[in-house]
Amino acid sequence: MVGEGNHQRLTYTVAEAARLLGISRNSAFSAARTGALPAIRIGRRLLVPRRALERLLDGAGTRGQEPKA
Repeated sequence: MVGEGNHQRLTYTVAEAARLLGISRNSAFSAARTGALPAIRIGRRLLVPRRALERLLDGAGTRGQEPKA
């Protein structure tokens, strides 16, 4: 079974991702709508994959933005 013995979640809700990023819930939903925050829709739920969020924070997910010094 996927994740058996590993309790780390594969996805976060947009609100959880907002808390992790230190941004408002509204900003996170807006970023998800524009694609700045990677999100997938499953039914009515909008989820942020953990790996995509990690890539975003590592700088690999930025689109045309200069890395900050």
